[in-house]
Amino acid sequence: MSIIDNVVASVTVPGETIPRVDFVPATVELLRKLWDQYGPLMFHQSGGCCDGSSPMCFPEGDFRTSDQDVLLGRLDIAPAGADAQVIDFWMSSEQFEYWSHTFLTIDVVKGRGSGFSVEAPEGVRFMIRSRLMEGFGAEDAGTVL
Repeated sequence: MSIIDNVVASVTVPGETIPRVDFVPATVELLRKLWDQYGPLMFHQSGGCCDGSSPMCFPEGDFRTSDQDVLLGRLDIAPAGADAQVIDFWMSSEQFEYWSHTFLTIDVVKGRGSGFSVEAPEGVRFMIRSRLMEGFGAEDAGTVL
């Protein structure tokens, strides 16, 4: 069994030079399993309450994005040497305004997630852990997340 490292997103936000999202190894492992079941996947993080406060994973194209969504990054979960398995991570533009200064790490924890997110039958849910983005100074540290 090979060791999985965090998978870091490509930079997709215009004018930026550093990534905004990564997946921890447990997330990568689960996403590879889900990819085998559902095919290509995508994430969306809305700004809503309840289910909307967790990142939700869908078969690619099952959630329609628009110009009201921001593509935060593309993450390739494929094992080394395998064909690419790229997952786009989207966020509503309204939520992005609040979280524009944060780096998001997508983790997986035990518990019931959204009924619409593909991990729900696994008895786990995706969860965001955030930290201040590089380049934001102490004057920004008091911003509410």
